[in-house]
Amino acid sequence: MQKIQKTNAARLLDKMGVRYELVPYEFDPEDLAAEHVAESLGEPSERVFKTLVLRGDKTGLFVCVVAGNREVDLKLAAKVSGNKKAEMLPLKELLPNTGYIRGGCTSIGMKKHYPTFFSKEMADFDEVYVSAGQRGLQLKLSPLDLAKAAEATFAEIAITDTI
Repeated sequence: MQKIQKTNAARLLDKMGVRYELVPYEFDPEDLAAEHVAESLGEPSERVFKTLVLRGDKTGLFVCVVAGNREVDLKLAAKVSGNKKAEMLPLKELLPNTGYIRGGCTSIGMKKHYPTFFSKEMADFDEVYVSAGQRGLQLKLSPLDLAKAAEATFAEIAITDTI
């Protein structure tokens, strides 16, 4: 069995004394969606969370983490973050601002700490999956430990009814 290389996010969790598990999975560069990650892990998509970076009109960049089967509600995210409006950060700005690429972005260990909001339903689980900071590797850990490590707030930020 090949040894899993620790990511920066994992090293930061180690430093904080947070318990977690590194879970590798086969990723498809053509399909980086959280639903695909969940399928690869054999987990329901509501337990696999995606990290999204947004730009608010007043506060600048902030981070939202929502379940794989949900979408961030831009109006709710703007309100929670102290903005009137918010939009997704253009993909070309992700790496320079966070140090992470699409499909490997996590709320822990970004180049700079940004205000971070976790979708409130995350707290309903004992353990969740989030990117470990690279494609093909997830962190499995307690959402409360993750929130503490990411200095995140649980909030109503996701669209729950997509019909």
